[in-house]
This record gives sequence, structure tokens and C-alpha cells, in this order.
Amino acid sequence: MKKLLPFLFFIVGGIFTAFAQDTIKFKPSGKPEALVFTNFNSSFSGDKNINRFEITRAYFGYGYNFSPFWSGRVVFDVANPGVGKFQLTALLKFGYLQFQKNNLTVKFGMIGTTQYDVQEKFWGYRYILKSFQDQYNMGPSADIGFSAAYKIGKLVSADLIIQNGEGYKTLDVDSVLKTGVGVTFTPVKSLLFRAYYDRMKKGTANQQTTALMAGYTNKLFKMGAEYNFQNDNNLVRGHDISGYSLYGTVFLNAATNVFAHYDYLTSENGQNQLQSWNYSKDGQLYMAGLEFSPVKGLKFAPNFQLWRPRDQSRSNTASVFMNAEIRF
Repeated sequence: MKKLLPFLFFIVGGIFTAFAQDTIKFKPSGKPEALVFTNFNSSFSGDKNINRFEITRAYFGYGYNFSPFWSGRVVFDVANPGVGKFQLTALLKFGYLQFQKNNLTVKFGMIGTTQYDVQEKFWGYRYILKSFQDQYNMGPSADIGFSAAYKIGKLVSADLIIQNGEGYKTLDVDSVLKTGVGVTFTPVKSLLFRAYYDRMKKGTANQQTTALMAGYTNKLFKMGAEYNFQNDNNLVRGHDISGYSLYGTVFLNAATNVFAHYDYLTSENGQNQLQSWNYSKDGQLYMAGLEFSPVKGLKFAPNFQLWRPRDQSRSNTASVFMNAEIRF
């Protein structure tokens, strides 16, 4: 942490210098935002069939621009908290102050994490399926902390994040911090490479995440690939998890896309166990579908998903989904 202090002082100094030079006439303004993910799905596993309607996420927030460089944003996430008897609970997802000028962007507060932000945006179908690290609980999508990103010319950008590590659903319960660094390289407009590393140590557990990603885009299609590894998952010694993800989209026209996605998740044997610690949840995910956007703000995506568990004594799960995204 001490090694990062000079870098932080440099960033803060740059912000106040820019603030002092801000003489541009500006009219403060803001606007509300809303985003809803909903779906109907029918799943088959062995002789069991489950049909259900779901609202997996509903985001409601407000963004405000104080000046050309200073802005703030507050967003509440209404979803299943995953604990207790409540089915839908409102949680603070984002609540931060942002400074952005030229090639520098700084955020402080309840911020989006940088661990898989690039991968999620490139995948582009968050309302249907989370990106690999988010889907398999390798880190939270938001947390209390500080982040800074800087574009080094046209080809390279670097980012730093210091966060509590517990995520937006849990308040800070200890003095352990999680620090991450990432580098994004775009040698040409259509090609993207991303490398990320973070570390959080508590007691004998030393959780470290390594993520590598590559993506290619042109007018006809885009495709991406990523590899993810994390040792001591959730700060439990010996709980190592890894896997890779492949995904792509074919652009049929301005309103219609065809997409496919594949995940391979595996965990390592630890503590002399016969089976790996996450054996019952390891497996492979296959998905393919069609996205249609009739008007701006609405997306519909019929798709098919197949989960093949690593444990061959368990049945495959085949699901048919109709997902929808509503944004206004």
C-alpha cells in the first residue's frame, strides 16, 4: 500500500490543478436512469421441468454533472439479495463522485469494479448472462473504493483500483483491502487485449486473480476469448478456481444479432480431498440465441442454454429463455 501512495498523491494533485483551471461556463444538469432485466424460462433436467417468469435486475438511479469535469451518480439495484426470506431487496449499487478530464478518469465511493468490466462490455449481453468472473463468483461487480484510469496514448490504457473487497452487498467488516491493476492494449481499432491482476490477503489465505482477454470486432461480427484463474477463492486456502470463456456475435442488420457463448469452469483439488472443493458446481455452459431490438431501449433475446456438470452422475440441464432488456 505504501508503494501506491506517491501515485495517489500525483492523481489528487492533478485533479485539484485541473479544478483550479476550470473557468469554462457550464450549466449543471442531471437525468434519471432505469434499466430492467426480465425473462421467461423453461428448464429440463432428467424428468424434472421448471417454468418461471423472473425479474433478475432492476436498476434505478440518477446522474448529475456539477461541471465539465465533475459528476456524481447514484443507482439502486433491486434484486434477490441471496440471503434471508426476501425475494427482492433494494441495495445501493453505485454511489460515487467522478472526475474526468482528458485521459484521466477517477472515481471514489461505491464504484463499479474493473475486474471484468471490459469483458462484460465486450460480451454485450449482460441481461442474458453474466461474464465469466461474475457468473462464477470470482469477484463483486461493485464495491466501496477508489479507482483511476489513464489513457497512455491511443494504444494503451492502464487502471488501478483499491477496494474493500466485500462487494456492494456487504459493509466493510475488516481492514483487509483488495488492490487490482489492469492494462488494455488496442494495437488497431478492431483488436483488443486486456490483462488484469488483483490480490487480497487475510491470514493464511492469499487470494489472487489473473485474467487475460482478447477480442476482435469488425462490421460483420465480433468474437472474444478469456482465461481466468483465482487461487484461494473467497479467501479460503486451497480453493482454486479457473476456466475460460469463448463468445461471439454475428451482426445480421442494425436491429438483429445472432450470438453464441461457451464457458468451461473447473476447480483444483485442495487439502488432500478426493474431489475438488467445487466439484458439484464445475461444468460447461453452451448457449446460442438471437437478439432483436425493435426500438431504442428495448431488446428481446430468445436463446437456448445447456449446462453439462463435471459430475457425470448428475443430469444435464437444458433451458429455453426469452430475455428482455428495458432501458429508459
